[in-house]
Amino acid sequence: MSEPDTLFDFDQIIDRSKSNSAKWDKKILENGFGDPDLLPLWVADMDFKTTEPIINTLVQTAEYGIFGYSVIPPSFFDAVVSWFKRRYGWNIDKKWLCQTPGVIPALDVAVNAFCNVGDKVIVQNPIYYPFYPVIENNGCRILLNPLEFSGNQYTMDFEDLEKKVKDPRAKMIILCNPHNPIGRVWTRGELKHLGDICAKNDIVIVSDEIHCDLIFPGYKHTNIATLSKEFAQNTVTCTSVSKTFNLAGLKISNIVIPNDKLRQTFRNTQANHGVGSPNLFAVAAMETAYKDETCEKWLDALLQYLKGNLDFLKAYIKKNLPQINVIEPEGTYLIWLDFRELGLDAKELEKFMRGKAKVALDEGYTFGQGGEGFERINIACPRSTLELALNKIKEAIVNI
Repeated sequence: MSEPDTLFDFDQIIDRSKSNSAKWDKKILENGFGDPDLLPLWVADMDFKTTEPIINTLVQTAEYGIFGYSVIPPSFFDAVVSWFKRRYGWNIDKKWLCQTPGVIPALDVAVNAFCNVGDKVIVQNPIYYPFYPVIENNGCRILLNPLEFSGNQYTMDFEDLEKKVKDPRAKMIILCNPHNPIGRVWTRGELKHLGDICAKNDIVIVSDEIHCDLIFPGYKHTNIATLSKEFAQNTVTCTSVSKTFNLAGLKISNIVIPNDKLRQTFRNTQANHGVGSPNLFAVAAMETAYKDETCEKWLDALLQYLKGNLDFLKAYIKKNLPQINVIEPEGTYLIWLDFRELGLDAKELEKFMRGKAKVALDEGYTFGQGGEGFERINIACPRSTLELALNKIKEAIVNI
């Protein structure tokens, strides 16, 4: 694991302020947050360049100069199948794969495919906030199965889930694994318990596994669809290279649906809603990411660097910010921080972070019930940027 460290420089500062970045562009920040001087550690992309093989592939694709209608080549599917076999032991059949321009569009298709207007979709809050409008904007209702927080760890409330699945309008659950924002990587036992409950009550599992490649040492990601044939037939798994290799702007995801009926329903709905296939740049980038050995070495080095950032964050907060509690993450580069000891309500905390600390994090309340008093920080940045943000927060708390 030491070799990749000498090949990749994650400490490099890259000016993203003039790249139309949703995270860094000063005009966007000014319009969205009211202060162009904010240091942003919120949007869930990384401040690192992606790997050279991917960049070279995109350049070569551009240099060809003809961007007509394209098809996805067989080599693309081979690369996807190989990645999941190699890293997770998951034997995916190529025919199970559907492509969408992102996981959120896939969730939108899934809600329309597997639910009728007025049906309910279960989510385990606090949870990634775009899940909520995906459900409600399609005429469905949110059914909360709140996570339990005890001993500085979140767990699933299976007793409550047993009750919620009995609702005759409950049709689907959106599982988030690894969970955003709390960073849990659900265990095989937890996933089996959830899968059994859903299978017995005809609840389709749509599993958002976009962060599955970003797991901290000591933990292991399990694709819920691999636990049994029954689970596979009841699960739609959403995957992508977007978080793993910082390619979110290319808009591509692979949706794995082993069940023939569910897959055909998904594809029909996708066509009816005009959710098309990804463009040729996205296809080329994903194939390279999953096939090139240097990309996999880059990922190994990235995971080392993220672990270093996490260790730095925890040590800094322990020494300088005892008022803040770090919820130990098991995966993702998004860390859930507990600010409740400051005694500020949700809006006061938001005003404090952006007005006093001048740091833009994701406000906990946006993740729904149970997120009040928390903040989500993105540590996928050079360590010097992370240190600057923590220094700003420290100075603001000292002068609170």
